[in-house]
Amino acid sequence: MINLDHDVQLGDWEVDITAIRSQGAGGQNVNKVASAIHLRFDIKTSSLPPFFKERLLRLADQRITKDGVIIIKAQSYRTQEMNREDAIKRLQELINGAVAVQKRRRPTRPTRGSQERRIEGKKIRGKAKSLRGKVDI
Repeated sequence: MINLDHDVQLGDWEVDITAIRSQGAGGQNVNKVASAIHLRFDIKTSSLPPFFKERLLRLADQRITKDGVIIIKAQSYRTQEMNREDAIKRLQELINGAVAVQKRRRPTRPTRGSQERRIEGKKIRGKAKSLRGKVDI
């Protein structure tokens, strides 16, 4: 079972985890051992609540395919177990981040003092630049 925020859990049957060979440097070991993890999670057929599914499918994330399948490749660690944990953790973060409700921004205006300081700074810079011009002799 994979625990998510908001008392939601995913069954192990919903996440397809496959061990593959890692990319990159590593000598002979990288060619022999399948330590990287390829995680696939189908959003549409999952047991997630409809709100979660809707928010995930609206995400503009390169890890989500057009068919609504999340694909995560974990190969940072040397062991398969650590890569499996990393992939599951990243899936949890993606799902929890998608359903987090952003706080609405309240537009604010600059204070009078900050406006005056800004204008004063602009005047000082303008005066310094005007002194860089040609000199009449």
